[in-house]
Amino acid sequence: MTNTPTAPLLTRKELDSLLGGAARAWFDEALAEAAHAASHPDTAPADSYAVPPWELRYAAAGRHCGLGHADSVRTLLIVESRAGLPALTRLYAQGTAAERRAVLLALPALDLGATALPLVEDALRTNDTTLVAAAVGPYAGTHLDPHNWRHAVLKCLFTGVPVEAVDQLARRSRGDAELARMLGDFAAERIAAGRPVPAGLHRVLALTAPGPDAPGPATAPVAPTAPPEES
Repeated sequence: MTNTPTAPLLTRKELDSLLGGAARAWFDEALAEAAHAASHPDTAPADSYAVPPWELRYAAAGRHCGLGHADSVRTLLIVESRAGLPALTRLYAQGTAAERRAVLLALPALDLGATALPLVEDALRTNDTTLVAAAVGPYAGTHLDPHNWRHAVLKCLFTGVPVEAVDQLARRSRGDAELARMLGDFAAERIAAGRPVPAGLHRVLALTAPGPDAPGPATAPVAPTAPPEES
């Protein structure tokens, strides 16, 4: 399966230097509309089925600013609008995979607490590697509970998303005997089915060993060995 690392997001200043004149003008107007929505949170469109103008811009970002800049443009619009959970849920539910990914990428910059976890959990139920990679970023690293975080790590291994995409991987894996057990079971299932064990599994398994001052076993369980999966 093709690996899909997420490209670094660009700042507004960086985008201004990369976008052409027409795209930059469009982006400036979109940001102004997002800022207006942020400063008038109680103002709703007259038509109950309408959406704020910046949300229409959000959907059109790739067409006007280029697909390579769409993630950055969309995340900046979300931040500028101070989008709350209802708007984020709407953008996610009605959006394409690319639009959903940008919602996930914007979550760490918003003051939402753990309220947006349903969006992360939905992305982790898919087999879209672009969504899975975005879902295991800093927001998940901070807010996912241990059970769901462990399953997110397994999801990356299952779908081929590099484990390097998992935020706080080393810290949260350290001394996690349950994660080590799950990794061993996953490796055993792969070998029994005649399938290779993802190379990233052994890296995560090594991380589950506790530090020298931590309680627990001195070493993590050893997963069954098999030829590493080809990249």
